[in-house]
Amino acid sequence: DYEPQTICEHLQYLFALLQNSKRRYIDPSGFVKALGLDTGQQQDAQEFSKLFMSLLEDTLSKQKNPDVRNIVQKQFCGEYAYVTVCNQCGRESKLVSKFYELELNIQGHKQLTDCITEFLKEEKLEGDNRYFCETCQSKQNATRKIRLLSLPCTLNLQLMRFVFDRQTGHKKKLNTYIGFSELLDMEPFMEQKNGVYVYELSAVLIHRGVSAYSGHYIAHVKDPQTGEWYKFNDEDIEKMEGKKLQLGIEEDLAEPSKSQSRKPKCGKGTHCSRNAYMLVYRLQAREKSLTVQVPAFLQELVERDNCKFEEWCNEMAEMRKQSVARGKIKHEEVKELYQRLPAEAGSPYDFISLEWLQKWLDESTPPKPIDNTACLCSHGKLHPDKISLMKRISEYVADFFYRRYGGGPRLNVKALCKDCVVERCRILRLKNQLNEDYKTVTNLLKMTVKGNDGFWVGKASLRSWRQLALEQLNEQDEDAEHSNGKMNGNAQNKDESNEEKREEEEELNFNEDIVCPHGDLCISENERRVVSKEAWEKLKQYFPKAPEFPNNKECCSQCKILEREGEENEALHKMMASEQKTSLQNLFHDKCRPCLGSWPQETDELYIVSQFFVEEWRKFVRRPTRCSPVSSIANSVLLCPHGGLMFTFASMTKEDSKHIALIWPSEWERIQKLFVVDHVIKITRTQPAGAGPESARYASEPQLCPECREGLLCQQQRDLREYTQATVYIHKVVDNKKVMKDAAPELNVSSSEAEEEREENKPEGEQDPDFNQANGGTKRQKLSHQSYITYQKQGIRRSTRHRKVRGEKALLVSANQTLKELKIQIMHAFSVAPFDQNLSLDGKILSDDTATLGSLGVIPESVILLKADEPIADYAAMDDVMQ
Repeated sequence: DYEPQTICEHLQYLFALLQNSKRRYIDPSGFVKALGLDTGQQQDAQEFSKLFMSLLEDTLSKQKNPDVRNIVQKQFCGEYAYVTVCNQCGRESKLVSKFYELELNIQGHKQLTDCITEFLKEEKLEGDNRYFCETCQSKQNATRKIRLLSLPCTLNLQLMRFVFDRQTGHKKKLNTYIGFSELLDMEPFMEQKNGVYVYELSAVLIHRGVSAYSGHYIAHVKDPQTGEWYKFNDEDIEKMEGKKLQLGIEEDLAEPSKSQSRKPKCGKGTHCSRNAYMLVYRLQAREKSLTVQVPAFLQELVERDNCKFEEWCNEMAEMRKQSVARGKIKHEEVKELYQRLPAEAGSPYDFISLEWLQKWLDESTPPKPIDNTACLCSHGKLHPDKISLMKRISEYVADFFYRRYGGGPRLNVKALCKDCVVERCRILRLKNQLNEDYKTVTNLLKMTVKGNDGFWVGKASLRSWRQLALEQLNEQDEDAEHSNGKMNGNAQNKDESNEEKREEEEELNFNEDIVCPHGDLCISENERRVVSKEAWEKLKQYFPKAPEFPNNKECCSQCKILEREGEENEALHKMMASEQKTSLQNLFHDKCRPCLGSWPQETDELYIVSQFFVEEWRKFVRRPTRCSPVSSIANSVLLCPHGGLMFTFASMTKEDSKHIALIWPSEWERIQKLFVVDHVIKITRTQPAGAGPESARYASEPQLCPECREGLLCQQQRDLREYTQATVYIHKVVDNKKVMKDAAPELNVSSSEAEEEREENKPEGEQDPDFNQANGGTKRQKLSHQSYITYQKQGIRRSTRHRKVRGEKALLVSANQTLKELKIQIMHAFSVAPFDQNLSLDGKILSDDTATLGSLGVIPESVILLKADEPIADYAAMDDVMQ
């Protein structure tokens, strides 16, 4: 009843299956699941090797058997020492360290031995990188090198193909060729030369692909018993011919690159690869490895799996046998019927679906019953257009098919539909006639119409009548073709789609372009012309339902009245706009309005309206014929649900000044006469006698509502912290030059002509809903605090924007993304690696890569300064110091 549970148990079972299973390959899903690996994610083989060895060593170290405790160390663990020698006194400092693999740099090398030599080379510590000597008690020039003290039985060599590219900020793969031999003598590299250090190649791991972030791993492994090489490519395992390692096939599959050098020639016993990623060498031993006996409890599991596998093989063989038997029977049946399939001349025949017949011929599974319903016309017979989908077969074979497989309805010689053929011929004749009639009508239209014998026809209809007639004929054709609801399986849906199509095309019907909304002749003579009676009769043949208007027909009387009213309204609007502009000159010009920042001495009270009202009123005054007149002032957008003011005097002089407009008292009297005002908002100044302007006090009516004001501020702060897809600007600083404040000014968009053009071109239904609601009357809705804030957002429009200056780029960001993610965006925009970026906002350095932009105070429209570090020339020296 044993089932593997732990990682080590799964590994034992995997090895037992590899040794004694009858399967072609072993599925490691149980082992992968025990490790908790995500198979959908590309991970690095070397990283897995390190982590797995560490896990295995830690797990086995807790075993009671001492031989088991040290399995990993005995097999894979070696020792080397970091040795530093002082040039002054000769003192030698040694740091001994264990290793499970040697990581070898391949850049600039062609042979494996050159890579090992570089790994062990002596390094000079001079200048800023000097070594502190304990004996000399001062920093001295020194040399440092790695000495190999002992090597394991299995030597893992990691070829560092994946390196970091400073230009792109990403890892890249080095596709350079490296040569390595099947026998590797490590004695020249050892500190002590008195051991046996000859290794033979036992495995090569290939990484196929040009990218460091994707690709495919293939392993080549040598059987130590037989000396044969095997290639492991997922479930494809194959033995190499002649007991030789063959890497050439894998090398050819790699994607070619222009920069690739030619493959160097390899001698006997050596190999060359640009994709080899890990090399495994085993210590050469005189005696061959002994076969280890699999424990009984594991062998039982293996045998159980072998039994399942044999059962599956037997089932597959039986299924194949049955399939072959069925195929033989079917073959004989097809062979007999195929000869009698064609219908001879004069003999009875049936039509059968070509698709069904192909399935009967091709598939080994029995076909479904014959279904001919999709080929029927509205009369229940064979549709002329479906003949190409059918096959004419002899009655004898048709009888056999319907007897064996069933279905229907049967379509014989009587199933051919004469009505559909006649209708098709009629439409074809009409299409041919249309070309002749088009020429006739074109000539008739050139003739001058005398008297009242003519008819009114829309100019747009005359331009497109031929196309309309053709579409109409095609529709009749399609209706005849698709009149059988069973064709698509759902007649109701077809009817619905036809109804929708008709609704969409109602506006395109002939001569309806001169019909007014009241169903009469339109008043605009520019859109119509008179045609002769002969031309109209020709057109009437194609459009019998078209509206008919004789030459003496009067225009729509209702449209005439509306036209006069419209002209009167335009004149009234022009006069109203002129009077209001003359009466409210100060309101029209920003520079003529008072300013809270420098309160005018000639008055102690000022009135407030919303800036939104001023903008809408200006639009009407500028273009009275295109904009509706403003009839009321909705100051409720500046008040909270309790009727209190939402702005302080200080905020109205600064950040909230864009929401309000100040009115002189004399002008306010005229405004009250011209507009309906829902709430009067007044600012009053009181100043003690003889005191200076700085002692003045200001009061508002109605008074400020502190609770709602605080709620609005909290909401604004929350909005700044919770934004998504907002724009920020990155300004690259060159030579430490800072961006001047006036380099990125805020512009009042609403006052620009372009903005007004955009606003006014909107259809009436897209105007601000709150403004229209407020204009409808003076009654205010009762709103909750939350809905009031939403109301404020809609009613008060932000009219400032950042102007991008040279050297800046706009990025879309969200408040919850990290600074690191922003740096990656900046890297793509400016080609500056994240670790070379120094970012600051309003003089504050942004350094915490894990912090979100919202927590760092980055709000929409922020300008972030980017200072790029220059690359360090001696990067290798700096890297060594950091190590």
